[in-house]
Amino acid sequence: MIGAAAGVIVFAPAMALIAIAILIEDGGPVLFRQPRLGYRRVPFDILKFRSMRDGRITRVGRVLRATGLDEIPQLFNILRGEMSAVGPRPLTAADVDRLGWSGERFDFRWECAPGLTGLAQLLGMGAADAALAWDRVHAERWSPWLDCQLIAWSFVVNAFGKARTRRWIHRYAQRFAAEQFALAVAGRVNDNTPIRVEPPPSDNEPDGPQASAGRSRIEEGS
Repeated sequence: MIGAAAGVIVFAPAMALIAIAILIEDGGPVLFRQPRLGYRRVPFDILKFRSMRDGRITRVGRVLRATGLDEIPQLFNILRGEMSAVGPRPLTAADVDRLGWSGERFDFRWECAPGLTGLAQLLGMGAADAALAWDRVHAERWSPWLDCQLIAWSFVVNAFGKARTRRWIHRYAQRFAAEQFALAVAGRVNDNTPIRVEPPPSDNEPDGPQASAGRSRIEEGS
């Protein structure tokens, strides 16, 4: 909570400028709200800076997405106790049903609050099984030091963009991916599906386990 409050203060000037830019471009609304599943699958409304209009990414939205700055309003979700700084990507109920993650063996993913950042978010895994494996790795290898590293990498994303940062993280991750994924595979996310580290998606590709449907589907009508 203290960290989120500090984040709101630090990012307040940036949030004000982003809000003004969105209003100048198309008149608003500034924020996008959507129901997501939180801790123990309890629904909550996630907050983001709106990055689309009529199903298309706006010019301001393209910059926000590339740098992850569209996620900053989620600091208020953290202050409200709905999210944490680090954790699994918050998904919609429709995404969970489509991915087949409703069973008990996936409950580990909702035993912590969803995060503004996390292993799967930073690595930008498009494959659902890979994203779920990284969520399991985080759950089994959690430590304050790991979360501090992920938060630090998130600031790098804000400064240098997702694509460049993911390339750097990917090079680092390859050095220990085999060991980490061995832990995840021990739980057999999918019994017959091999899990591997994939290159990060390009700038124009949607990220996260909902990538197969496209991010525009997630923000339809925003």
